Amino acid sequence: MSFSLTPKYSFQELTDVSPAFLERLGIRFLMLDLDNTLAAYSENSPSARIARWAEEMKVHGIVLYIVSNSSQKGRVGAFAEALKIGAIMSARKPSRKGLHRAIRAAGFSTDNSALVGDQVYTDTLAANRAGVISIIVKPRHNTNPILALRYALEAPFRAACKNKIK
Repeated sequence: MSFSLTPKYSFQELTDVSPAFLERLGIRFLMLDLDNTLAAYSENSPSARIARWAEEMKVHGIVLYIVSNSSQKGRVGAFAEALKIGAIMSARKPSRKGLHRAIRAAGFSTDNSALVGDQVYTDTLAANRAGVISIIVKPRHNTNPILALRYALEAPFRAACKNKIK
C-alpha cells in the first residue's frame, strides 16, 4: 500500500483493457470509475461499445464493479443495472475504503483486483493505497476547464507510467 500517484498501467480507453491482459496479471475483479471512464458526465447509460466490452469481460470470468465518488443513486444505479454489475457510490476516492468495501462485497482479495479510472489524484491514488493494480485511461470527454487543468497537472504522473499499452 503505497502513496504513489504513478499508475501501474496506462491505456488509451477502457475498451482497450482486454480479458487476456487481465488474465495475464491474475486479475479476476475489475473495479471501474464511472465519470469519464465508463461514460462522459453527460451520458446516462452505457454506450453499445461499453456494453459489448462488459459482456466480453464476463464471458472470460472477469467480475466488474462500479466504484464511484458520485452520490447520484439514479445515475450510478442505471449504469450498474444496464451492465448487470454491482456498484459502490460515494466511495470517497482517494480513500481506499470504498475499494475495500467493493472487494469484500464481491468476495475477492486485493491480490486479484484492479481499478480503472481517468484521474490520477483520485483513482490511481486510491488503487495504489488499497494495494490493487492501478490502470489509468484518458478521459472520455473533457470540456470542463477545471478538469482540463487537473488533467494537465496529472500529466507528469501519467508520463511516468512505465507500462503504456496501445
